[in-house]
Amino acid sequence: MPPIMLKLTNLHATVGDEDEAKAIIQGLSLEVPAGEVHAVMGPNGAGKSTLSYILTGRDGYDVTDGSATLDGDDVLDMDPEERAAKGLFLSFQYPVEIPGVPVMTFVRTAMNSQRKARGEEEISAPDFIKKAREIGAQLNLDADMLKRPLNVGFSGGEKKRLEIFQMMMLEPRFAILDETDSGLDIDALKTVADGVNALRSPERGMLVITHYQRLLDHIQPDKVHVLAKGQIIKTGGPDLAQRLEKEGYDGVIAEAA
Repeated sequence: MPPIMLKLTNLHATVGDEDEAKAIIQGLSLEVPAGEVHAVMGPNGAGKSTLSYILTGRDGYDVTDGSATLDGDDVLDMDPEERAAKGLFLSFQYPVEIPGVPVMTFVRTAMNSQRKARGEEEISAPDFIKKAREIGAQLNLDADMLKRPLNVGFSGGEKKRLEIFQMMMLEPRFAILDETDSGLDIDALKTVADGVNALRSPERGMLVITHYQRLLDHIQPDKVHVLAKGQIIKTGGPDLAQRLEKEGYDGVIAEAA
């Protein structure tokens, strides 16, 4: 069996100030082996985005119990930039706009910061430009788009494709995609899925958070997990996503009660 890359054990987490903290993740356990793509589905408010924020170290999300390791290392004890250098990547559900910072400058700075943290040499300008052009072409991002300020004036689909562009440039050890498919038309959805599939490898793991089976039709995950009330209540194959698409979550939640 391949080694476990991401391991979450009895994870509990809250959101908000200490006096008004709300428990969102309540005993979540999950394992994703190297080389596998796992999907997490669940109703609104189940804790899907909270899970992604906890793993990547967003402020305001506090783990109160349990553990989370990547390649055996405790990610909860790392600063966000350490987690990124370790190879943890998050594709945001709502990418933020950063006026004045060109896409290419942002991505190259991120790449070289991570390389420096790992003791690697910086990528040269010619190599970076060549790689950016090749990946941009795969994702239908033209050269002019890559020169614009990050996400400024981009459509929803362009922002999501740009998130996948960053993922493909950084080549993370473990990628988390938080509802990257939301707001995408059929063509953009296929482009995003192709980018995800291009990064599948025995040395990489992925966690795809989604509401819809339509993305999973293109990605074909190894396992599908249902997250409800802060816990994984059911795990299955792609047929589980098909069931949820037809029946909704009520039946699965009732069975787990």
